Amino acid sequence: MSHNLTMKAKYILITGSLLVFLFISCTKKTKNAAVPPTPVYVASAKEARAVYYDQYQGSVVALNSVELRSQVSGFITGIFFKEGEVVPKGKELYEIDRRKYEAAYQQAEANLLSANANLVKAQKDIDRYTMLLKNDAIATQTVDQAQAAYETSKSQVAVAKAGVLSAKTDLSYSLITAPFSGRIGISQVRLGAQVTPGTTLLNTISTENPIGVDVVINEEDIGRFYDLQKRSTDSTFKLQLADGSSYDKPGKVLAIDRGVASGTGTIKVRIQFANDADVLKDGMSCVLKVLNNGSGQRVQIPYKAISEQMGEFFVFVSQDTIAKQYKVTLGPRIGSDVVVLSGVKAGDKVITDGFQRLRDGGKITLGKPTATKAAKQ
Repeated sequence: MSHNLTMKAKYILITGSLLVFLFISCTKKTKNAAVPPTPVYVASAKEARAVYYDQYQGSVVALNSVELRSQVSGFITGIFFKEGEVVPKGKELYEIDRRKYEAAYQQAEANLLSANANLVKAQKDIDRYTMLLKNDAIATQTVDQAQAAYETSKSQVAVAKAGVLSAKTDLSYSLITAPFSGRIGISQVRLGAQVTPGTTLLNTISTENPIGVDVVINEEDIGRFYDLQKRSTDSTFKLQLADGSSYDKPGKVLAIDRGVASGTGTIKVRIQFANDADVLKDGMSCVLKVLNNGSGQRVQIPYKAISEQMGEFFVFVSQDTIAKQYKVTLGPRIGSDVVVLSGVKAGDKVITDGFQRLRDGGKITLGKPTATKAAKQ
């Protein structure tokens, strides 16, 4: 009986040892089994012309604009233009009731004539009294009084001349003319309206060709725009209108403001555009596109090849059957591609599909990516 038990124990021990050996062997084979390569798609990094623009929100401004206001009071008695038309310099635009100003001018001229007559009489008195004084026929005091009267008459003539000039100026102010050639807007007053000096806005007139576009830039870009002021080409500045259309005229830097705004660190720049067809209107909003200094021959890859981790960008590059991961610095997007400033070079085979489960140094094979299939499901 004990012999049989001993034989059974040996049998169980041998069987257990065999099972342990088989389990360890299977485990080693599983660990040593090759991980299958990941199917991926690749595309070659290419060097191509990259033209891209920085965008600034802008507004169209007339290079010369004036608000027309009266300098004398009265009622509007004449309007001599068509609203919205281009008026030449010097054209009569508004008339303010001139009657009292004409009367004042005539009165001032009459005062001047009277003062001149008194001056002539005073001069004759001096001449006569001086002759009598030589013959001791008149007192010296009388001559002195005549001389004083003459000086008073001279000052009265000067006052009368100033009165004529003032009245003439007021009379001229009653007829408002265009200060320069430009387009006039919709009148703010109608016939019969009463106007107050310096307060009542009559209209606005502005030039429109050429015209400007104002943008606000950061102070770190000042040097760039000073450089563009000295040298720019027809492709340096482009304009996009509010409806999305592009303006077909080139621009140039007209002026850079005198200083940086305190608190914001920004400065205003004015770009000038030709406006022959009167497309651009004062006050319009637009987008100014400025050619980026980085434009030129640049390495470009499909944007879908980019992966982002913690704010940094990476791509996988195929090196035979191995995928290597590289950190890249990106430029702007151009269509479905993106400019790569550093990290890959032209000719590198970047992985565009199937990299989602890859790790640096992982094995790959060209084919349909399983990750894409799983993502669709």
